[in-house]
Amino acid sequence: MRVLAIDTALEACSAAVLDTEQGVLAAESIPMVRGHAEALMSLIAKVMGEAKLPFAELDRVAVTTGPGSFTGLRVGISAARGIALASGKAAFGLTTLAAFAAPYIASDDTVGLAVAIDARHAHVYLQVFGPGGRTLVAPRIASIRDAVRIAASSKTRIVGNAARAVAAAWPANEPPPVLVEEQKVPDIAWVARLGAVATGSPDTVKPLYLRAPDAQPQAAARLPRR
Repeated sequence: MRVLAIDTALEACSAAVLDTEQGVLAAESIPMVRGHAEALMSLIAKVMGEAKLPFAELDRVAVTTGPGSFTGLRVGISAARGIALASGKAAFGLTTLAAFAAPYIASDDTVGLAVAIDARHAHVYLQVFGPGGRTLVAPRIASIRDAVRIAASSKTRIVGNAARAVAAAWPANEPPPVLVEEQKVPDIAWVARLGAVATGSPDTVKPLYLRAPDAQPQAAARLPRR
């Protein structure tokens, strides 16, 4: 199976091409906070060129659906939908939380794992996995204090771009996390691997926001309709 993977959810613009028989054919991740829309299509063209693979020979497109930046998510999802439509292939979405978790669960699925992504204002997007990669706490937004309370209930590892913030608030009377690793973005190769095994209904890719946007319309200045 040949998969094009896209990730623009957080502070990078990333793309990769995976052949499940040959491995990762091409991958690149460019750190950036803004500018995903301007960078993404040329990056996709670059990795497809390096992989020497025409779009028609893809089997599916995989894209991170959040949580993450509102603007970044829309850029990646729109690109995935467009490429899937133009090439006649399926598009699959997977969460940023699952993408962070995948390599750790693959290396050891006997120890719990908490994924924490910065949601700003002393909050994180959180998901907790148990043995075998089973979801114990579904994706949610939580205060750092609540995230610690949830994650500290069992032996666990903490990963994600807010891992250190959660670990710093860890209660002194609880056993410390067995691992704390902070990364700004998921490994795009693992986004591709998750995309290759994704099941369910394709072509229903939509953002996972978990919170309302910080910027809201000014209702007070809205003119009444006639």
